[in-house]
Amino acid sequence: MKTISSAEKLAYTGSLLGQNMIYSFVTMYVMFFFTDLLRIPSESVTIIMVAASLWDAVNDILMGMIADRTKTRWGKFRPYLLAGPFVIAVTTVLCFWNFGGSAVGTVAVAAVCYVLWGMSYTVYDIPIWAISSVSSHNADEKNGMVTLGKIGGTLGTVIVSVGSVALLNAFGGERSAPAYAAAAATIAGVGALLMLLSGFVLRERITPPGKGVPFRRNIHTILDNTPLKALMVSLLVVNMVNNVRQVAQMYFAVYVWGDSSYVTYIGLSLVVGMIFGMAVTPALIRRFDKKYIFITACAAGAVSSFLPFAVGGGPVPGLILLGASFAFTGVTTISSTSMLMDAIDYAEHKLGFRGEGVVFSMNTFLNKLSSTISKGLLGVSLTAMHYVDNMAPNATVQTGFSAIVYVVPAVCFLLAIVPLAFYCLKPAQIETIRAELENRRTAEK
Repeated sequence: MKTISSAEKLAYTGSLLGQNMIYSFVTMYVMFFFTDLLRIPSESVTIIMVAASLWDAVNDILMGMIADRTKTRWGKFRPYLLAGPFVIAVTTVLCFWNFGGSAVGTVAVAAVCYVLWGMSYTVYDIPIWAISSVSSHNADEKNGMVTLGKIGGTLGTVIVSVGSVALLNAFGGERSAPAYAAAAATIAGVGALLMLLSGFVLRERITPPGKGVPFRRNIHTILDNTPLKALMVSLLVVNMVNNVRQVAQMYFAVYVWGDSSYVTYIGLSLVVGMIFGMAVTPALIRRFDKKYIFITACAAGAVSSFLPFAVGGGPVPGLILLGASFAFTGVTTISSTSMLMDAIDYAEHKLGFRGEGVVFSMNTFLNKLSSTISKGLLGVSLTAMHYVDNMAPNATVQTGFSAIVYVVPAVCFLLAIVPLAFYCLKPAQIETIRAELENRRTAEK
């Protein structure tokens, strides 16, 4: 029986759109802002990103466990969907504020602001994805919600990719620090308003057991779940496909294709590719094993990612093949999230409790860790290429940025296949597990 209303679907899509507008702006520009506008050395920026990621390892899991133990009249996750947007909006602007002061002070303030942004993002990101797993008892409906959320997120990314350069130019240009603060405030304001929709509209229909699960026991949702551990390693790697491109696309557009406006066209190739890939995946899931859908998409994504580097040809073939690569990323995005849902049901069947919060906290952490590794890789590459801001393009820099955008994602696609050898859940097994869980819940009422 279908229970999720159209209003909930629209609210969920809009909230993920708003959240990803903010996330994409920070991911795309924070490193460029730190190095080229605040004049922080690339080595220091890399340290900031790595340190923030180490803290996220603790912060994200704690947030997931806190969410799993939350019991209010609004549910487990909705309170965070109502409070989180305000904090995210403020910390986003702070990340792009030039406070002035000494070089050491600038580094310290940038580090604090970026860590605070990561923490505020966690408060919202874990509940917004976890709530999809309790929005319905119907597996197809939950997969549909995930698909809508991912499409909304992709649209948010594209809006920023396509419109951010024009927005920066409207406020003073890509070399003006105040322009970044103004653009961040605009995007954060719109994004936060959209994010609030889920808190007001969504409903939780799978209720937790009466007694909260202790922190120490909750972590076994991951530790005693081999399919989940295998999937998470794979997700860490495959997430780098888009993250590497996001952090490097401004450098790539300026130094390889010669014009920052190409960022807009990269964004368009992303929206066409990702939405197509995500839109067709639910139909594929109904016919084929999700694991093999994921593996096939990774193999095809590796080929389409590497071809532009191998054959050259400039922006036109590059954008076409990037679009194809983004389509295969869209397939992996939906199939892997559906596999996460299966792993949560498997954990409940095996352990007797659902750990949506801790599972999606790990998913959030993996995405942040992947983004951090991507930024670290870019930072190391900038140093290896002897990059300085506003330098004239040379063969080393152009080859380096091309490798980051094309070759690194191809390698990530291939490496993401390896851990899935340990993902053992089959469609028939999942159907049996879900039927038994429904019988348990019915008996407990």
